Amino acid sequence: MKQLTIIKIGGNVIDNSENLHQFLLDFNALPGDKILVHGGGKIATELGESLGIEAKMVEGRRITDIETLRIVTMVYAGLINKNMVAQLQAKGNNAIGLTGADGNIIKAKKRPVKDIDYGFVGDLDENSVSSTTLNNLLKAGLTPVLCAITHDGDTQLLNTNADTIASAVAVAMSLLYETRLVYCFEKKGVLKDVNDDATVVREIKSSEFEGLKADGTVAGGMIPKLHNAFEAINKGVSAVYIGKADELGELENGSFGTKLNP
Repeated sequence: MKQLTIIKIGGNVIDNSENLHQFLLDFNALPGDKILVHGGGKIATELGESLGIEAKMVEGRRITDIETLRIVTMVYAGLINKNMVAQLQAKGNNAIGLTGADGNIIKAKKRPVKDIDYGFVGDLDENSVSSTTLNNLLKAGLTPVLCAITHDGDTQLLNTNADTIASAVAVAMSLLYETRLVYCFEKKGVLKDVNDDATVVREIKSSEFEGLKADGTVAGGMIPKLHNAFEAINKGVSAVYIGKADELGELENGSFGTKLNP
C-alpha cells in the first residue's frame, strides 16, 4: 500500500510569509503523495474589522454569520489558498487549491443550534469525504490543497474546523493508502512542561492517553487534539504526529514532534 501524508497547517505560520515559505519548502520535500489542509489565520479577522465586521468567538470557536462566511470564503478559499498553490507551483509541485464544494470533495452538515448558534458552521461524518475524487487527483500527479470551506450539497457554503477536515480526510484515505496525519502548530509537540520545549514526549500509545491526562501531562486544548488524533488512529490512520511547523523537515528522520501510535 502506498504512503500518503496529510498535513494540517495553522494560522501562526500562514500569518508569517517567511515561515510559510520555509514550511512549503519542507512540505514539498516530503516523499510520496501529499495533501495539505489549512486554516485561516488572522487575515480574515483583520479584513472583517476593516469592513466593520467584528469577529465573534465562543470558547475559541468562531461564530460564522453570513457576513463572516463571505469573508472567510474570500480569504480561506481565495487569498490564502491560491497564495499557497502559487508558491508550491513555483517549487515544482503541481498543486491544486480546493474547497469542499469542488468535485464534491467534502460535504458537511450545518451544525444544529443547541446552547449556541454557531451560524454557518459545517460538521462532518464518516461519509463526508470523497476519497475517490481525492485519489483521482493524486493519481493525476496533483497535490490537493484543501481550505476550511465545505458545502452542504444544497448551495450553502459552510465554515468547517481545519483540524476536523484533516482528520476526516486522513480516515477516508486510509482505506486506499498507508496514511499518516501531521498537525503542525506552534509547539514542538506534547510537552511534559508546557513552558519547556526540551520536554517533548516523543511517542504516546493509545493505552497511555488516560494516564497522561490524569497526571496533567496532557491538559487544556491538547486533550481534544489528542482525543481526535487517537480517534483517527482507531479508524485506520497509521500514525499521527504533532509538532512545530518549522521542524517538519525532521519528519523523515523520526525526530519531529510527538508520534501517536495505536
